[in-house]
Amino acid sequence: MTSASEGKSNTNQNEAGEIERWASLISGSAMILMGLKQRSLRGVLTAVAGGGLVYQGAMKKSIIQQAQETIGISKDIKVEKTVTINEPADRLYRYWRNFENLPQFMQHLKYVKVYDNRRSHWVTSAPLGTSVEWDTEILEDRENEFISWTSVEGADVENSGFIRFKKAPENRGTEVKVVIEYSPPGGALAAFFAKLFGEEPKQQIGADLHRFKMLMETGEIATTEGQSHGS
Repeated sequence: MTSASEGKSNTNQNEAGEIERWASLISGSAMILMGLKQRSLRGVLTAVAGGGLVYQGAMKKSIIQQAQETIGISKDIKVEKTVTINEPADRLYRYWRNFENLPQFMQHLKYVKVYDNRRSHWVTSAPLGTSVEWDTEILEDRENEFISWTSVEGADVENSGFIRFKKAPENRGTEVKVVIEYSPPGGALAAFFAKLFGEEPKQQIGADLHRFKMLMETGEIATTEGQSHGS
C-alpha cells in the first residue's frame, strides 16, 4: 500500500510538473506572438526560439517557413547564401560554433570574443578604414543542425540571422545555408557607399562561405596571390 506521505509527495511532484508544463507553454506562446508581430527575421527567430519551448523541438515544418509564408520578411536588408561542403555536418557545426574561429575565413571580421555560451562580442571592418562592433546573443542552438542569433541593444549594426547544416543529397556532404538580416548604419545611403567600396555584406557572405568551404575541405584558404592561410 502507498503511505499518506508517499501519496502527498507524488501529488506535489505532479503539481510541480503541471506548473512547469504550463509555464513553458505560456512563455513559448508569448515569444511566438512577439516574434510574429515584429515582422522581421529577428521576430521570426524569436518565434522559433519560443516554438522550441512549446514543441520541444518536435516540428515537422519549421516555424521559419510558416512565418515567411504567412507574413513575409521585408524589413531592412536580407542576405541569403548556400554552399555545399564535402564534410559531415558535425565537423562544420563544431568549427562554426566556436565563433572565435570565424575570422579565419571571414575576411572582414577582425575578431570575436566569446563571453559565455550565449553571448559574444564582434568587431568587423567597415568602409574607409573604420570598424563596427556589436554584442550577439544566441536565440537557438541545435547541435549539428542550426544556430540562430541576434544583436543586442546598442549594436553599431543591428543584425539577426541563422546558419543551417543539412545533409546534402546523394551523400555529397553538407548543405550550409546562411540567412542574415541587417540595418546598415546610416541607412540606404551608407549601404550604397558600402557597396561602392566593396564592403557590402551581400558580397562578403558569399565569398566568406567559399573560403569556409576551402578551409574545411582542404585545410587551407588559397589567396589570389597563390598563397594560403593555415586552418
